[in-house]
Amino acid sequence: MSAAKTPNDFVYRRPVAFAFASRYLGIMLSQKARYALRALLHLVEYGADRTIQVGEMAEMQRIPRKYLEFIMVDLKKAGLVTSRRGPGGGYVLARGAHEISFVEVIRAIDGPIALVPCASENFYQRCDDCHDEATCAIRKVLMRVRSSAVEILEKTTLAEAAGSELAAEALSTA
Repeated sequence: MSAAKTPNDFVYRRPVAFAFASRYLGIMLSQKARYALRALLHLVEYGADRTIQVGEMAEMQRIPRKYLEFIMVDLKKAGLVTSRRGPGGGYVLARGAHEISFVEVIRAIDGPIALVPCASENFYQRCDDCHDEATCAIRKVLMRVRSSAVEILEKTTLAEAAGSELAAEALSTA
């Protein structure tokens, strides 16, 4: 039987929990992952019948060219794009846009989807400051958040996202 909690117990735990959670909440989706998604969506929209050069993508998507070059190498290593050299060279999707999910892209660029390492399925690490993982309220909540996020990101493909983006663009110009 555990001792009754006093207000002092919660005063101590709140700042620790907040600092721990906010450290991860701020980096859930990096700028690099957002750029990667924008580049891939650009390939879906403009690269159906041709390769797209990094310079074109960088200019149209307003992504720094050198940074985009590094991102495209990472996407190539992950098997999401292929490249062609020479005149007319550039990048194309390695698979159909309907086969590439947001979760694949984010994991290829950022790694874990979870907000804290102990809530990750693929990149699990015990939290350094956790006293009892089995009863940790933060972990339980953030595991549910991770599960919901992964479910949505797995179901969202580049084709679906590009389709909704193109539909919104058509409505705004109508």
